Amino acid sequence: MAYGVKTANRVKRIEGQMRGILRMIEEGQNCKDVITQLSAVRSAVDRTIGVIVSENLLECVSSAEGDTKKMNAAIQEAMDLVVKSR
Repeated sequence: MAYGVKTANRVKRIEGQMRGILRMIEEGQNCKDVITQLSAVRSAVDRTIGVIVSENLLECVSSAEGDTKKMNAAIQEAMDLVVKSR
């Protein structure tokens, strides 16, 4: 699967957030603020997983060319990935 620029940008943004959190920890920032930022990262990762899984699912269903068995397998794999990510 090819990942688009938007997906890479999402991951880069998450990376920047993590660097910011590390800086907050090193500076001894308030626990509440650190947890708030960690929660934001978790949400961003969850959304990124959703984007990747949905794009992959669309690609797999399109390539199945009406083959119900292949489509069902692609849907099951997508659902397994979502469950595994939790």
